[in-house]
Amino acid sequence: MGKGIYVQELPGIGKRYDVDLGSNTQRISVVVRRDGTRDLYVFAAGKDDPVAVIEMSEEQARKVGALLAGTYFSE
Repeated sequence: MGKGIYVQELPGIGKRYDVDLGSNTQRISVVVRRDGTRDLYVFAAGKDDPVAVIEMSEEQARKVGALLAGTYFSE
C-alpha cells in the first residue's frame, strides 16, 4: 500500500493494516472486515496484546477518518 502501511489478508475475515507510526513506542492496526466493520487496535511499547480495541461501523470509521484527514470542519 503506502510507505509504512503493511497489509495482510485475513482469510474469511478481511484485511489487516499495520501502521508504522515512526516510533517504537506507538503501533496501531486496523482490521477491515468483509461486512464493513472496522476494528482499531492500539498497542503499547513492547506489548503483543492491544491495550485498547475499538469496533466501528463503516459510517463511524468514515467520521473518524475525516477528522484525522482534516477534511471535516465544524461550523
